[in-house]
Amino acid sequence: MSEETKISEQAAGQKFDWRALLNPKWVVRNIPFFLFLALLAVAYIFNGHYADKLARKISATEKHINELEFEYKTIKSEVIFRSKASELAKAVEPLGLKELTRPPVILGDTSNSKN
Repeated sequence: MSEETKISEQAAGQKFDWRALLNPKWVVRNIPFFLFLALLAVAYIFNGHYADKLARKISATEKHINELEFEYKTIKSEVIFRSKASELAKAVEPLGLKELTRPPVILGDTSNSKN
């Protein structure tokens, strides 16, 4: 009860004595709370490092996706360019193939035709 009277006297305007609060009995009694605070600090630090690592990984993935997107667009435009009729004619010319100048002839079966 003497502690209660000290606290009530201090509330009346006197200075608070920190040495009375940091006695070994009080420290031992609050060890679980200090361990809890230490655990929270470790979790907070881990969360910060994990968030930084995740941000770097996301940034690297975005860069890689952009590179793949540029590569896709380049290849797509090249395929479209090579599939034009004039480019196809140039590509098959060494094989001896030529573009048709006349329309194709339609072949018919004369044995089954009705006259």
